[in-house]
Amino acid sequence: MESMISPASVVVASSEQISSDLAGEVVILNLKNGSYYGLDAVGVRIWELIQSPRPVAAVRDAIVEEYEVEPARCESDLLALLGKLAAAELIEVRNAPLA
Repeated sequence: MESMISPASVVVASSEQISSDLAGEVVILNLKNGSYYGLDAVGVRIWELIQSPRPVAAVRDAIVEEYEVEPARCESDLLALLGKLAAAELIEVRNAPLA
């Protein structure tokens, strides 16, 4: 299932995974296929933010406020990470209706 993720999309961690903090990194286990995934410090913060449904734009804004990063670069990197997490079935993506 290929989803187009945009700043208007709402993302949330999938219920088909479990995660654990290990010394400042997060390890995530996909319960469907048994694959493990890891996230670094910024990825950990993003993972924390999407434990409840949140618009991508809100996640971007929180990261821009907390880290020294240009908004455009942050959005690009965030969309890439969320795309990988979606492909690995670790998050659910709910797209906003087209206006």
